[in-house]
Amino acid sequence: MARVVQPAEWARHKAVWIGFPSHAELWRDDLMPAREEVIAFARAVHADGKGETVLLVAADDEAAAAARKAAPFAEVVVEPFGDIWLRDTAPILVSDGTARDFDFNGWGGKYDLPGDDDIGERLAARLGIATETCGWILEGGAIDGDGTGLAVTTEQCLLNPNRNAGLGKAEIEERLYHDLGVVDVLWLGDGLLNDHTDGHVDNLARFVGPARLAIPEPTENDPNWQVYQRAAQRAESFGRVELVRLPSPGRILHGDEVVPASYMNFYIGNASVVVPQYGAENDAAAVAAIADLFPTRNVVGQRADHILTGGGSFHCISQQVPA
Repeated sequence: MARVVQPAEWARHKAVWIGFPSHAELWRDDLMPAREEVIAFARAVHADGKGETVLLVAADDEAAAAARKAAPFAEVVVEPFGDIWLRDTAPILVSDGTARDFDFNGWGGKYDLPGDDDIGERLAARLGIATETCGWILEGGAIDGDGTGLAVTTEQCLLNPNRNAGLGKAEIEERLYHDLGVVDVLWLGDGLLNDHTDGHVDNLARFVGPARLAIPEPTENDPNWQVYQRAAQRAESFGRVELVRLPSPGRILHGDEVVPASYMNFYIGNASVVVPQYGAENDAAAVAAIADLFPTRNVVGQRADHILTGGGSFHCISQQVPA
């Protein structure tokens, strides 16, 4: 029997779930502009029907009506959730067509919002996908894989006692093998400064091909320069990946606070790769560098400033349904 694995993100998709901002009390003044950024992202992924089916997930009827009006090209799904970060709360589909539904505790107990703990099971059921409950805490943004069984993660997140207290590297690697077919793990250290997820790897390092890993190159006065350099050193010492360095947006502020802005939070769709943009000096350079890595796809930059006020970007709000 073939080993069941999580397909690489660049493998063909049947559809993609994208969270649609639904709760005014969470988003406040950023609600409407965040919705506009989400719709622009969804439109780029859909690519006039050349991309993949977009399943916009709205938490209530009001949000669903707004989504249908703004995105007639999408299918709108109404399911209650706490917030739009479906990379972490939606199910992870594997190569035999079934789903893995992991426990969720609000990113270590920081954001306990109704509906987030079981949205994954409900979304899978809507598509008639059989789901296996895995019984331990894992958010989709905490890992990234190349489809061959090689995965990258951070110690800051997966070894954090606020997730699975008492589980060490060996126990977590065993569970990753059992549930997602992971046979080799590259452990990086910390994630980005002020990342509310405790260092999700999809803001730091992404596979862009089999055993080919992209990590940012720090800019001048970059708040994450040590994080990037240490991650690159670990990748080089690991010895089983080809390292690619990409631009960093550098220091991005919301008010007086440094926010975890990253070009690494791009989404790889069937037709398009969508790269978050922040009005930074390296925006265009990041799109060009990622375009070199995906020559058969249309690589586009889209602003994500208002989505970022909630803590993430395009990869964080999406979860693909492999073909």
